[in-house]
Amino acid sequence: MLTLKCAACRRKLWKYHKIGQGEVHRCHKDRIGKVYTLVERDGKAWCACGKAVGIDRGSYYTMDKKAFTYKGTKTNG
Repeated sequence: MLTLKCAACRRKLWKYHKIGQGEVHRCHKDRIGKVYTLVERDGKAWCACGKAVGIDRGSYYTMDKKAFTYKGTKTNG
């Protein structure tokens, strides 16, 4: 389980169940566990500080790789 944080303010965004060892390019909504901070507007996912962290694509978010950091373990798929 990964914990994603905003790169600008370091607030926790959400916990995410990552499958596979690759980078986090997409966050599928059904794998998001606990949501700490998330504002959805204008088709994007925003942190409470006003930084856009991803684009809403329906069933997943396409993440901006410079807008977030993460820590935790990835599950081998």
